[in-house]
Amino acid sequence: MKPEQPTPAYVPGHSLLEGRVVVVTAAAGAGIGAAVVRKALEEGAKAVVVSDTHERRLKESVDALGEEFGADRITGVTCDVTQEDQVQALLDAAEPFGGVDVMINNAGLGGTASVLEMTDEQWSRVLDITLTGTFRCIRAVGQRFVAAGKRGVIVNNASVIGWRAQEGQAHYAAAKAGVMALTRSAAADLAAHGIRVNAVSPSLAMHPFLEKVTSPELLVELKGREAFGRAAEPWEVANVMVFLASDYSSYMTGEVVSVSSQHA
Repeated sequence: MKPEQPTPAYVPGHSLLEGRVVVVTAAAGAGIGAAVVRKALEEGAKAVVVSDTHERRLKESVDALGEEFGADRITGVTCDVTQEDQVQALLDAAEPFGGVDVMINNAGLGGTASVLEMTDEQWSRVLDITLTGTFRCIRAVGQRFVAAGKRGVIVNNASVIGWRAQEGQAHYAAAKAGVMALTRSAAADLAAHGIRVNAVSPSLAMHPFLEKVTSPELLVELKGREAFGRAAEPWEVANVMVFLASDYSSYMTGEVVSVSSQHA
């Protein structure tokens, strides 16, 4: 068992997204999505549009962030990324702020099942939300960027499971590997318009929902695979997503950046 290294101090904002309008899917409550919303606000985003499928959690998140950062800088929209009309409505919500500049595709669904018992419905639901949902959002926002003549930015959330096998994760691994390939191909399609598309590939980011759906034994095993002997904090992943959304990564497109200590 590797010794668990201390979590570093939280990194304050540096105005990396000053004046940008940011849209984030699956971002209410805890986890990477919520962390990237907070980071976008701390980094000076003019406005952030937060989406989630859970209406009560979404309202609570938006209300709390509005009190902290200003209600005029944040709005919430219920969005199921499997529904094209809801994806369009999500992007419509950014129009009063001047239209979306940065799209962060965080929506995804996991689950555990052996391929021997996995049903078509389990397979299809994970693929539809995690992979096809990301495609829908890229297509929709890409069309808007082109129509507006914007050199917009898209950041997708993949996973190291898209590179490495894990028992019971065939559907999730296939979906996340698909997000990586989609990122590269979409970047090639959109480069002529000055639109950048990149992705992060986190290993293990700890948040309350993960603790609810993962056994303590598996969490100990997963932490043991990390060089630092600990999970990432969601904000550590969000920091890299903000970097990819910012001008500091202006020459990067089609890249999948591992946010992991597993390679050490």
